[in-house]
Amino acid sequence: MANRHLGRMIAMQSLYEWDFHNQTEADSTAFIDHNIKEFAPEFEDKPFIVDLVSGVQNQLPAIDAIITTYAPQWPIAQITAIDRNVLRLGVYELKVDPQIPAKVAINEAIELAKTFGGESSGKFVNGVLGAIYRDMATAGEVKEIDKPKEDNNQ
Repeated sequence: MANRHLGRMIAMQSLYEWDFHNQTEADSTAFIDHNIKEFAPEFEDKPFIVDLVSGVQNQLPAIDAIITTYAPQWPIAQITAIDRNVLRLGVYELKVDPQIPAKVAINEAIELAKTFGGESSGKFVNGVLGAIYRDMATAGEVKEIDKPKEDNNQ
C-alpha cells in the first residue's frame, strides 16, 4: 500500500473521530497518534497526516460551504460521518493543498469512500468532487502542479 494512501486513511479516521466527538477535541494529535499506533506503527510520515488533518480543520467552514454548494440536497449534518470526512479531505486536497494534483485528490477520496463508506459512497464522492473539479477547470482555477509542463526540447 502506498505510503500516502495509508496516511490519508489515518487522516480520514482521525477526522472521523474528531467529528464524532463534535469537534470538541482541540488537539486531534491524540487521535492521530492512536490511529498510527493502531493501524500503521511503522508509518514514518506523520507530518503528512498532521498537515491534512489540521488543514481540513483550519479550512472547515470554507470546505463545508463548498460541499453544501455541490451537494445541496444533502445538508452537511445529514451526510454520513464517513462520507462527510472523506469529502472534507478530498475538497481540501483538491482546492487548497498546492502539492496534490487534482486527479490524485479525487481518486484517493473515491478509494477512501469505497473502502470505508457505504455502497454508494464512491459514486457520491465522485459526483461531488467531479463537479467541483469541472467548475474549477471552467473558471481557469488550476493549481500550479496541474499545469502542463512546458517542453523545452523543441
